[in-house]
Amino acid sequence: QKQHSNFLPSSIMSMNFSSSKQFVKPPQRGIFPLDHDSECRPQMQVYLECLKDSKQQHHKCRDFSKEYLQCRMDRELMAKEDLNK
Repeated sequence: QKQHSNFLPSSIMSMNFSSSKQFVKPPQRGIFPLDHDSECRPQMQVYLECLKDSKQQHHKCRDFSKEYLQCRMDRELMAKEDLNK
């Protein structure tokens, strides 16, 4: 009678399947993971529309930018920082 472990590569047999919870660090500043679930898409669209309407004068869209960045921070899509600086 053959043992099932003979069918598994030794690398799989030696893996430690720990039940401890892994902690995910927020991304570093300047690294922007994609918003795959489109959670912040409405805020992004409002901000981009403001940029378009103001002929790319981003200072006129500051509040919309803050809302978009806050959405990303709340969902851990970017590192938290003070937006009032």
